[in-house]
Amino acid sequence: MSTTTSAVRSHAEAVQVSRTVDYLGLFILFFVLTGSYHIHGMLTMGDWDFWADWKDRRLWVTVYPIVMITFPAAVQAVLWERLRLPWGATVCVLGILFGEWVNRYFNFWMWTYFPINFVFPTAAVHMAIFLDVVLMLSGSFLFTAVIGGLGWGLLMYPGNWPIIAPLHVPVEYNGMLMSIADIQGYHYVRTGTPEYIRMVEKGTLRTFGKDVAPVSAFFSGFMSILVYFLWHFVGRWFGTVKFVKRT
Repeated sequence: MSTTTSAVRSHAEAVQVSRTVDYLGLFILFFVLTGSYHIHGMLTMGDWDFWADWKDRRLWVTVYPIVMITFPAAVQAVLWERLRLPWGATVCVLGILFGEWVNRYFNFWMWTYFPINFVFPTAAVHMAIFLDVVLMLSGSFLFTAVIGGLGWGLLMYPGNWPIIAPLHVPVEYNGMLMSIADIQGYHYVRTGTPEYIRMVEKGTLRTFGKDVAPVSAFFSGFMSILVYFLWHFVGRWFGTVKFVKRT
């Protein structure tokens, strides 16, 4: 076979090669999306999702939904505008959870021996499904930003409460009232600067009384609306199709 001879000899082989290239492209695109989303999460929220003793009712509930609605909003804009596929947010969250679990198991557990119940990633599939369902039923990015973004922020803490509740049980330890998550944080010491030595449930949000989680959730929901608007336009910009005029 010479270099000028085609390797495809029939229409069936051409279809098979085309599908193989598509599958390879989707495989690469999925891991590029997972990697970039994971890096974005590490740089923006980082410790609020890494450690159980940082998963409190104030800043964890506030930070995670705001910074993690970015990629779902952009991917939703591309898939819905170009392909009418309403599962952009779910794909993003499944990708980030896959990458997070690989990171937590091989890096945090097998390498540094932190227990999994101290470094588990935040559950967000229910939030992504809600965001996609709102877009599918409404067909409007404005409605999805307002209702879906607000629901994204409000659903985060209830969906994770069955996992985090046992770690927030108060116990007396060496004459101090602490949570189980705090005790884990003291026993499994992390290298770093003094801000890592932190007690959950400290802060000025106590001004609102004991129910700080709803205040934090509503604030993150409203901020998620604004962030969704911004990243929706980022996705539409990346998904722009341009044609080159024939000369």
